[in-house]
Amino acid sequence: MYYIIQKNVFQDSRYDVIFGVLEELGLDYERVEFKPNSNELDIQTKRKDIFVYGSVKLAKVTADFDWLPGSFYGNNHEFEHYSNGYGINTINYGSYLSQFSDEIDWSNKTELFIKPSIDAKVFTGKVFNESEWNDFVYNSLNDSQNQRINKNTAIQISEPYSLIKEARVWIVGGKVVTSSYYRFHGGIEFEENVEESGLKFAQNMAELYNVADAYVMDITLTYDGWKIMEINCINSAGFYNGNVMNIITALEEYYGNNADSTIHNSV
Repeated sequence: MYYIIQKNVFQDSRYDVIFGVLEELGLDYERVEFKPNSNELDIQTKRKDIFVYGSVKLAKVTADFDWLPGSFYGNNHEFEHYSNGYGINTINYGSYLSQFSDEIDWSNKTELFIKPSIDAKVFTGKVFNESEWNDFVYNSLNDSQNQRINKNTAIQISEPYSLIKEARVWIVGGKVVTSSYYRFHGGIEFEENVEESGLKFAQNMAELYNVADAYVMDITLTYDGWKIMEINCINSAGFYNGNVMNIITALEEYYGNNADSTIHNSV
C-alpha cells in the first residue's frame, strides 16, 4: 500500500518511528499537512491503495475518500455503537450520553467519570467532583483560545471505576498484532509487556464484536477483571511502545490477502 502520514501532530516521542518502518519495508509514503484554516490537503499520489496516519482531523476528512483502506474512522468507534457489541465488558457499561453544557444530576454522587463520547482528544476524560466539573465547563466555554469544545460537545458520564493498569492493543483482521501499557495506577510496579490475560481478553473481545478491519482497543485491569476502556481509530492512535513494524506488516498482509480491488494507478 501507499501511506499518507501527517507531519508530526502528536507530542509523541515515537511518532516518527513509522517512517523508519516504511523505509525498512520498502513502502512508498508522503508527508502531508493541511492548508491553513482549511480541510484541504496537497496530495501528490494518484494511487487508491492508501492508509492514512495522523490527527483525528485527518482521519475524519479522509474517511469518505475512495481509498482502500484509507481511514477507518466511523460510527463503530463510538461508545453507543460498540457497547452494544461488548456489553458488560466495557468499563462504562451503564453510562449515559449528554452534552457538555447540560446540567448533571450530582445527587448522592461525590464523583463521576466524564469523558468525550466521540472525539477522545477533545479533552482528557477523568474523575470530576461537582465543583471541578462546573469550573471546567465554565473555563472551557469562556476560553477564547478553545476551538475544540463547545456547548454541544458530546460527553459520556459513568460511575468511577478503580483501575489497576491500562494498555493499548492493536487489532488487524480480527487478530491482536501488538500491545503496550500506557498507564499504571496506585503505585503498581511497571511491566514492559502486557500480560497474557489482557491479550487473551482483547482477542476474545475482537472475536465477540468487530469494530473495523483495523482498530485500537484500550483495555484496563480492574478489581473485576479486564474491561474495555474505549475503542480508538487506528489512523489517529498514538503508538506508545507498540511494535509499529507488526502493525504495518499486519495491514500489508491483510490487504494483500483480502483486498482484490486494490488495483491502482501509479504515482
